Amino acid sequence: MSDEKPFYEHHVFFCMNVREGEGCRPSCGKHGAETAQKHAKKRIKELGLNGQGKVRINQSGCLDRCEEGPVVVVYPQGTWYTYVDTSDIDEIIDRHLLKGEVVERLKI
Repeated sequence: MSDEKPFYEHHVFFCMNVREGEGCRPSCGKHGAETAQKHAKKRIKELGLNGQGKVRINQSGCLDRCEEGPVVVVYPQGTWYTYVDTSDIDEIIDRHLLKGEVVERLKI
């Protein structure tokens, strides 16, 4: 068993997928994903939480939870969230990333 620390304490992925065409499944990219991801990245940097051993905010392609989206997943815990706006993102940052609390009202 390794005593190595993970490269990031938290790795956060925002689904950015955009689907085109009538009758297709919903897509996170059409429901504020870019704004939410940029907000999270900026806020983490402002808090001094970015970088190795801390928090990494990433974009991702489809995470296949389209009907529950928009979605974000926090690793290593594997906690899935949905959100409506940047205040929900702030709550995930403040409670989950800073305090280690799962935000039950946003969890999927």
